[in-house]
Amino acid sequence: MAAWRWATGSGLVPAADVGPGRWSRAVVEAADPERVRAALRGIEAGVAADRLTEALGVPLPILRPRVTASAVGHLVKAGLLVYLGGEPQFPVVHPDQVAALCRRRDLPALLDRHVPLGPDQAAVRLGVRRTDFDQVVRLGWLAPVATVDVDYKRQGGVTTVPLYDAQEIALLEVVRPCVDWRAVRTARAGPRSPLAALEVSPGWERVLSAEVARIARVGRAAVACWRRWHPDFPDPVAGTDVHPQFDRRAVVAWLLAHDKIGVPTGPTIATLVLAGTGGASHRFRLDDPWLALADDADGEDTLSGWSTDEDADELAALAAGTFGASLRRLTAPGTGPLAVPGAVRVIDRFRSGAGGLRLTLAWPAGLRGTATSGPAGGVVRHGIAYAGPGEACVCTRHDCGGVVPVSWCAEHGDVWWGRCWSGTPVAGSAAPIWVPVPGGSCGRMMHRPDGETLRSPASQQVAGRTSTATAFRTSG
Repeated sequence: MAAWRWATGSGLVPAADVGPGRWSRAVVEAADPERVRAALRGIEAGVAADRLTEALGVPLPILRPRVTASAVGHLVKAGLLVYLGGEPQFPVVHPDQVAALCRRRDLPALLDRHVPLGPDQAAVRLGVRRTDFDQVVRLGWLAPVATVDVDYKRQGGVTTVPLYDAQEIALLEVVRPCVDWRAVRTARAGPRSPLAALEVSPGWERVLSAEVARIARVGRAAVACWRRWHPDFPDPVAGTDVHPQFDRRAVVAWLLAHDKIGVPTGPTIATLVLAGTGGASHRFRLDDPWLALADDADGEDTLSGWSTDEDADELAALAAGTFGASLRRLTAPGTGPLAVPGAVRVIDRFRSGAGGLRLTLAWPAGLRGTATSGPAGGVVRHGIAYAGPGEACVCTRHDCGGVVPVSWCAEHGDVWWGRCWSGTPVAGSAAPIWVPVPGGSCGRMMHRPDGETLRSPASQQVAGRTSTATAFRTSG
């Protein structure tokens, strides 16, 4: 029977031609029995779950629970795998189909769409402690979509466990922008949940136009246009003509149906290329990054994000030298590529109550600059006060007067880990100190140690630094 099921699901025999689960004699006699038997190689649900978990990433990314054997049963119900035998909840499946599913780039989205999660798995998917997830349920933000009876044997017998929709869990951060999810995720083990102070209220499920705009990350004018031009936009359920209130669930369903928002399949990612005193480059990633840029060259920039223990140890070793590490390239959604020539150090290593490890890096804001376009990264040295390009200079030049120094350049090859900028200083003064424009743009201003301001030839129109402090979360 299992061989015939696999032959039907894999196309070795035609689909049922007489009725549901029924084939004509001609189809059955035309099938090759030996070929059907040879193709059948079933594996248990637990083995299939381990292979799917490994396909999600090693180590497993944050906000992503392990795939369980029961999840394989849900994938069979969704038609993504063929049932070959065993218990329907923990079926035997074919390894080739499992391997094909592992190769799909949309595997995380498929799991969110078809596999409900228990409370512990839901807490991992949301990136919070179990106590925080219980508060989410208490507030009515999530409701079970199914239940399952689990036999814990010696630990209490049969228990009914609620199951929650993984897509609704992933959408919580999008549809509840008023909640400080960063504070919830970084809560330490033991303290009371930040959500415990919130009261259950029907008002949570009604939103104004401004809240709809925050959910969709648009302006309120866009929401007004949607109401005017889309007749299926949800009608107000309360409020006034000037300040209408809408049902949150209806609005979210409309936004999803019209591709105004999407279900997050994972956290945003920042990619870092760092180099220690030896000069060798190492690539790291930080999940759910938070970048705070100072508006003063005397201030300090910080970058925090979730990391693995192995990457955290290696990064800390790179930054442990006297001069810290060099950030050759920082790439993250929401900001341009940044680079820092030195003094990058680890200032905090934090283990949250949910078990994740969060690192915080810091460096002097006066060393921040734009990263070069090359794969090796590095700071574009903008704003150097030149009397004129030297004949021996072989560095790449930029329109604003900056250069990308190379080690074999006779004029700029003696840079000391990025702090002592060479070049042609003004007569009678020390070497200029580079000061970038905040926000990662090209630095066009310089200051001599005596306080006098210098400008690059291509930046005479710049009169001063007018930007304000920038602290933002990198997001898509």
